[in-house]
Amino acid sequence: MMNNLLLDITTGTIDWSRAQFALTAIYHWLFVPLTLGLAVIMGIAETCYYRTEKPFWKRTARFWQKLFGVNFAMGVATGIILEFEFGTNWSNYSWFVGDIFGAPLAVEGIVAFFMESTFVAVMYFGWNKVSRGFHLASTWLTGLGATISAWWILVANAWMQYPVGCEFNPDTMRNEMVSFFEVALSPFAVGKFCHTVTSAWIIGGVFTVAVSCWYLLKKREEKLAIESIKIGASVGLVASVLAAMTGHTSAYQVAQVQPMKLAAMEALYEGGTDQSLTAVAWVNPFVQPDYMNETEPPLRIAAPYALSFLATNDFHGYVPGIKELLNGYTKADGSQEPSIEEKIKRGRSAIYALMTYRNAKKTGSQEAQEMSLKTLKKNMPYFGYGYIKSADQVVPFIPVCFWSFRLMVGLGCLFIVFFALVLFITYQDKFKALGISKLWKDMPLADHKYLHMAAIALVPLAYIASEAGWMVAEMGRQPWTIQDMLPTWAAVSDLHAGSVALTFFIFLALFTTMLAVEINILLKQIKKGPEQES
Repeated sequence: MMNNLLLDITTGTIDWSRAQFALTAIYHWLFVPLTLGLAVIMGIAETCYYRTEKPFWKRTARFWQKLFGVNFAMGVATGIILEFEFGTNWSNYSWFVGDIFGAPLAVEGIVAFFMESTFVAVMYFGWNKVSRGFHLASTWLTGLGATISAWWILVANAWMQYPVGCEFNPDTMRNEMVSFFEVALSPFAVGKFCHTVTSAWIIGGVFTVAVSCWYLLKKREEKLAIESIKIGASVGLVASVLAAMTGHTSAYQVAQVQPMKLAAMEALYEGGTDQSLTAVAWVNPFVQPDYMNETEPPLRIAAPYALSFLATNDFHGYVPGIKELLNGYTKADGSQEPSIEEKIKRGRSAIYALMTYRNAKKTGSQEAQEMSLKTLKKNMPYFGYGYIKSADQVVPFIPVCFWSFRLMVGLGCLFIVFFALVLFITYQDKFKALGISKLWKDMPLADHKYLHMAAIALVPLAYIASEAGWMVAEMGRQPWTIQDMLPTWAAVSDLHAGSVALTFFIFLALFTTMLAVEINILLKQIKKGPEQES
């Protein structure tokens, strides 16, 4: 294994492998959030049918289930390819931590995927063949299965961000799981799941409102459109508020275990106490800033003390900047965080101790084995730094992190305002009864053409916000495939760069075609509208 990790793999292979995985993940995430979001919408619609027994709600539920099914199929196809890439493009990673990383993926495949497959069949083909209660349960269980599937995928991703529940075995030269529950119930995994799923519900809400507004613009299916808007906007507003709350929790966790990511998100070059949260600043989107010779980006507008509160839950808390993280600093508890140079030195000591242990084991020297294991255990937390050549390599590309974070947060705030406005207009008569004046006097929801067009325009923005969140999460932890444990150049497969580049363009063509097909089918189904009941 160590020989594999020390292979002189070309930069081209690393870059193309990263690009191919990013391409697959980005396309996959175009399908997943709509699946999770529409699962809630169709579940609520069928619940209304179960309670009222009105055929209208059955038509509404079946319509949203039809759109769910189109999107669900595409998500499964891209997800399978994504998992295969761990073995093809990242074989060193898979070998090194496969015992841990493979467990949640196996559970996802065995439990969640089969759960989805079983109940989705009942949901689509069980109308008038099973009881209304069983069919309703199947619809919710289909959505629950998709959500559970997302849970296990996010557990695997969270472990890469914050590796817990494992120990390195010098005899097998692999990381092995010692606590499944510590991996599965990691606070980082719980926070990531809650934030990711609520963001998916936002996309479901935006999509539902947008499709319904298109019907209002076309003067079609007005009752279905208005009732669906009520559901979509309600789900979207609740999800937007929850996403903001869980986002704070995620930021706090990042500050504790991935401080360099937080510093890159904020373009925080020089830290300290009483830190302000940057609202906007000029960070060149194409050039890595000179963070060692600057104190802060130019034209900065910030909220006083907000970053300290976000990172420490204390308005006067200490937040390290990039300079402190590179040079070392004293933590709030009085302990000393080593500099990157010290971490590199200790990481190389760990690698050398491992090699010494392996040689001593071959020669049968018990004393040398014990000494090597002692050194290895002492320096194992910095093992991954042994592959770092310079301190600059541990600083992610700041412009991507900085602007992606602001794009995500800014659009999130926009969605809160949008959903609140839609609900205010929808229920304006009730607000008037409470003594609150109307926003537009004597103008029903169906007549707000500009609002309808704005709703349609928000669909791509919802996806951009979601993808921007993943850009922050994944680009912010570079250069690590596993935080502090394994950098990308030690995790990649020893492939020829040209081969990876070829498959990149093949996947690009394939996924783009799949996306175009899905959009075409969705648009045709939306234009066709809900089926008429016999």
